[in-house]
Amino acid sequence: MPRPSRLIKIFTPSFADEAGTNAQNLTVKEVVARLDSERFRVTMFYEHAPDPRISTRPNTILWQWRKRGNTLRTLLRLLTDVPDIYFFPRTGPLDEKFFAFRRRLGWHTRVVTYIVSGGVGLVPPPPGQLRVLEQASVVYGNCRYLTQLLTNKLGFPADTIYDGVDRRYYFPRESKSHESQKGLTVLYAGSFRPYKRVDLVVRQAARWPQLEFRLAGRGEEEEACRQLASELGCSNVHFLGHLLQAELGNEMRRADIFLFPSELEGHPQVLLQAAGCGLPCIAMNSYHPDSIVDGETGFLAGSTDEFAQKFDALVKDPALRATMSKAAARHATHFDWDQVAAQWTQAFEKVAGENA
Repeated sequence: MPRPSRLIKIFTPSFADEAGTNAQNLTVKEVVARLDSERFRVTMFYEHAPDPRISTRPNTILWQWRKRGNTLRTLLRLLTDVPDIYFFPRTGPLDEKFFAFRRRLGWHTRVVTYIVSGGVGLVPPPPGQLRVLEQASVVYGNCRYLTQLLTNKLGFPADTIYDGVDRRYYFPRESKSHESQKGLTVLYAGSFRPYKRVDLVVRQAARWPQLEFRLAGRGEEEEACRQLASELGCSNVHFLGHLLQAELGNEMRRADIFLFPSELEGHPQVLLQAAGCGLPCIAMNSYHPDSIVDGETGFLAGSTDEFAQKFDALVKDPALRATMSKAAARHATHFDWDQVAAQWTQAFEKVAGENA
């Protein structure tokens, strides 16, 4: 397809904060940082210090997010400079008002929706997600499973564009010792929310007191998990709190096994990050993550009992851990941000060309 002769204007309700760890914002930052500034002008938000790759990128406009009035202020700005593409809409008031303005004022803006949440598979899906899908000009999912749900179950034709692995932070350590169970470190990283089922990691710690369990993240279930660890006498459980990307990468390189018992996901970036660090992972098969090749880079469990059984197998078999660690690092090379950004470039050019 020929390159567009004009600058394509993209607005995204995403944040450019350098220290931000929200998965959706991470995706947008990695894409924007790689978009050709002579072809795309991008407008997005920031709350604290923005990523220098974004703030120094030509043809990038950053609007500061304030304590109040953001929706009205943003809409007034967009009235004077209507974007060609609204990328990665969320389900908040800004998106709702934008869609209403677009409809009533006849704006030409094309909506590029990216679905990354497993909530789309619920019956019925969350109303906010359905509205975002109904407003979409084109739809993408961040894994094959979500794309199939969108296309076959909900009737929204979709293509797949994966997330990538940020090699600045997520890479294997030079050597790992898998000789025995003694000294093994088990890591969980993610939010402490009910569907994440972090309590199952604590229960594994009670079963394996000779292992060190490190839990990274925050959320409403954290206190309950702390209390459970205390009740079970798990002195081998350490709560790390919220970690920046560099800190999380370091934790992954010091770990030997990654546990992720969540049942409701899209395609979690944390599993890609763990694979990038050469960590064998155990997760649930309910959302079919492409970041794990079952039996090769880790295990996908069909039940809580199987989750514990697969974990036991990894703990007891140092050769299996070593083999899966190498396979995970190799598999992670398929998820490259430069390739991802190239796919988004093609997607943006195509949808903008349809609107020309």
